[in-house]
Amino acid sequence: MLIKTIIALAVIVMVFVSPGFSQGDRRDKTAVTFEELYDEPYATNKLFVGFQPLYGEVFATNVNAGFGVEASYYHQDKFDLKLNFRRPYSTSFFDLNTFSAKKNSDVDNKPNVFGYFEIGGTYHVKDFDQASKTKMVLYKKSYKGDLWAARVPLRAEVPCKVRKIYGARLGGIFWNSTADITRILTEQNLTNADLTMVGNETSFLPSTYVDAGGQTQDLDVFSNVRSAGLYVGGSMSWIRNVAVSFDKYEEGVDDGILTVFLDVLYSPMLNVDDIVFNGNTYSASAVKTSPIGVRLGLDGKFNRTLGCSYGGEIGYRPSLQGGAFFALFKIGFPVFGTNLDYKVESFGK
Repeated sequence: MLIKTIIALAVIVMVFVSPGFSQGDRRDKTAVTFEELYDEPYATNKLFVGFQPLYGEVFATNVNAGFGVEASYYHQDKFDLKLNFRRPYSTSFFDLNTFSAKKNSDVDNKPNVFGYFEIGGTYHVKDFDQASKTKMVLYKKSYKGDLWAARVPLRAEVPCKVRKIYGARLGGIFWNSTADITRILTEQNLTNADLTMVGNETSFLPSTYVDAGGQTQDLDVFSNVRSAGLYVGGSMSWIRNVAVSFDKYEEGVDDGILTVFLDVLYSPMLNVDDIVFNGNTYSASAVKTSPIGVRLGLDGKFNRTLGCSYGGEIGYRPSLQGGAFFALFKIGFPVFGTNLDYKVESFGK
């Protein structure tokens, strides 16, 4: 036991101490000089259009994943606009409730494929720049393959300007989805008996049915949810657009655009389709909804003609009670950027 303890302590000491010795004796850890090529956080592209080959969303109403398209437009230092659309590639990849409804639903409602559309804008309440610093990785062309993978890269701190934007956000959100009503009723302490027949309130949706083999089975109920709403909130953005030339190293660039935001969500139109079973329609009005939500998120991209983007959100989306929580991540590539300036000088002969 004592020997094992000594060996464990020795391993821990080696893990924490060896990096210090290895990095402290590096011969390339010397001061570097650089020349600023540009430092213009306001000279960014005006339009970005990107394809999102993958997003994933843990949504309590319906877990889903797929692809999306996103576009954003910056109008000087006044405002910017954003549009986003996403949906699963198919019901099997990945639209959990639609796939489950097609396999298990015992009612006649046709399941809808998940779809999400958002459009909005941000007014720049305050748009300014200030002195800052950024850290750039020092890289040489000779650092390739295993040599680069085995190195702990050196970083140089470079002074630059950072553009900051305090924004006020406003926009619209529209989405539709299949919902597992059986699970939602359980979350809300309701039963099928709370779903009464349209035109005959003394009749209610049965909880069981008899299958073709004469066996009694539980009735699995699925329906569709549609939402149209607004969001209002605030954001803060950081924009750097700087490039420097190092002696003995490759050029360094920091052209990141990062935005964090907090929104309040409100959906005045949040509808659940009535349940159709054996030719009868049963009202879904007893299913409780939550029209107000909140989200915290971030979006990032790079000021390049061809680049990538990333983003994520977490919060509570207006939806069915018991199905409001969501967490989302998304990545975009390729993202095309342009400053929409196609003018060229002309001279008379």
